[in-house]
Amino acid sequence: MTTRCKLPARAGVGFKPRHFPDLISVDDEPSIGFIEVHAENYMGAGGPPHAQLTALRERYALSIHGVGLSIGGAAPLNRDHLMRLKILCDRYQPDSFSEHLAWSSHGGIFYNDLLPLPYTAETLARVVEHIDLVQTTLGREMLLENPSTYVGFIDSTYAETDFLTEIASRSGCGMLLDVNNVFVSAKNHATDPGDYLAAFPLSRVKEIHLGGHDAQTDDAGAPLLIDAHGSPVADPVWSLYCSVIARTGPIATLIEWDNDVPDWPTLSAEARAAETILRHAAQAEAA
Repeated sequence: MTTRCKLPARAGVGFKPRHFPDLISVDDEPSIGFIEVHAENYMGAGGPPHAQLTALRERYALSIHGVGLSIGGAAPLNRDHLMRLKILCDRYQPDSFSEHLAWSSHGGIFYNDLLPLPYTAETLARVVEHIDLVQTTLGREMLLENPSTYVGFIDSTYAETDFLTEIASRSGCGMLLDVNNVFVSAKNHATDPGDYLAAFPLSRVKEIHLGGHDAQTDDAGAPLLIDAHGSPVADPVWSLYCSVIARTGPIATLIEWDNDVPDWPTLSAEARAAETILRHAAQAEAA
């Protein structure tokens, strides 16, 4: 039996150890709906990370987000890594598990980045095969996150949204919609993020990510956005998020802030902003 995503349709935050006292000291109803952690940070056997996560798991819904499976890689999945992931999921029974449409390892070398892949029939078959192995091994649904991209492949024969739709249809996986990634990629490729979202398989989305980005320029002086996770969510991303929630209704939404991590009041304010949008959407559905 496959365990399906059951995150509450509320706002959550990526857990950082500096925020542990704030998260654990809440006496009444928590102001956030869930926490998310990166799987690879918890693959050791014990120590402070597990002590903290155990305490938080008793209080919050949990999403585990993988960054190292290399779902889009050309090589077979690393079985040792997959088994460590299974042990982690069996231990904490997360309400959601997700990974990226990307690759990050090749020939035994791990690259500290989430790298793009060509959208071809060959790649599609490989990604579906990898997702099937992950879902079968873990006994749970995997959510696949859309990437932020900076280059395209001339070999691609699918639009990204069509590629993701076909993956979901063939594998039965869910989708994690990163709205900031949509905005970053659209601006980098001079396309319309609204058109992208109109073609996205929103019916498959079970979690949303929101985060900040950096504005830079490339070697030719053209604007370049970087998915940096080190600043507040930008206004255009909030606008896109509102348009998505207006179409889908409330969906579990994570604030990602992994670099230049702020104090708890700053991070929780971002979560409250998302929570307000979700609450209004729930009220509109009930009206």
